[in-house]
Amino acid sequence: MRACLILLPLSIATPAIAAEPAMLPPAVREMLEAAIANGNEAEIATVSKIAKQTNPASADEIQRLVNSWKERTKATHDTLIREATFTELWTGRVEAGGFQSSGSTNEIGISLAASATRTGLQWSHKLSANADYRRANGVTSRERYFAGYEPRFEFDSRGFAYGLAQFERDTSIGYDERYTGSIGVGYKLIVSKPVDLSLDIGPSIRHAKYDLGERETKFGARGSMTMAWRASPRLTFKQNASGYVESDVYSLNSTTSLETKVTTRWSAAMSYNLQYESATVLAARAFNTLGRLTLTYDF
Repeated sequence: MRACLILLPLSIATPAIAAEPAMLPPAVREMLEAAIANGNEAEIATVSKIAKQTNPASADEIQRLVNSWKERTKATHDTLIREATFTELWTGRVEAGGFQSSGSTNEIGISLAASATRTGLQWSHKLSANADYRRANGVTSRERYFAGYEPRFEFDSRGFAYGLAQFERDTSIGYDERYTGSIGVGYKLIVSKPVDLSLDIGPSIRHAKYDLGERETKFGARGSMTMAWRASPRLTFKQNASGYVESDVYSLNSTTSLETKVTTRWSAAMSYNLQYESATVLAARAFNTLGRLTLTYDF
């Protein structure tokens, strides 16, 4: 009994001591802080992964350092966007391609395209234009011009609303001018490093002026799909398509392209465009296709 009385207070007076988290070794901390100072996200991810593997007891501290960098970077990015004027933060690209032949056949073909995009916290704006011209032995076989503006408002990381205003001229189909307006909603089905895929749909109105002077205005529905697959850091496959459904007119425009990086800003692209127009005032149903080899500059 006396032994028990002696052992009992000893057991009470010896509480368990909680293990303190291991301190991150100074050499590992310096290596991670150096990667964070460089600001390269891929480098930071690699260094933090190795640091966690070699110092598992300090994994929480390593992650806190990385999360702190991400929060500071996002705060700085958001501040720059809020304080920027509308003429700032634009990025874009210019594409050019063409050919010329002489001899038994004198032929020239030119393909030009340009786009500019401004991305904000929720709003984005895109301007685009392109021109295709082909002439053989004094006869113009293709003359197509396009210009468009598309604003977009993102509800969250995936859902968005869009607007669209565009102008087209395509003498091969038979119209001098065609104006299109549309509004609608869209959703990003896939958002990842290798693949992006989004769809949108909404009502539309199109007004066309044909070669012979006739005009028509039609209401309908519009839908589009945009997909990009980054197969490697230098190779990207893209698929863009849009379609219109009206009372008795159907249109489809699809562009498939394969783009390879030559330098940081220069790329070479091979694309195939398919355009379908159902019966119009002047023309029967028709498919038009166009293959391009272009050189692209990003700015």
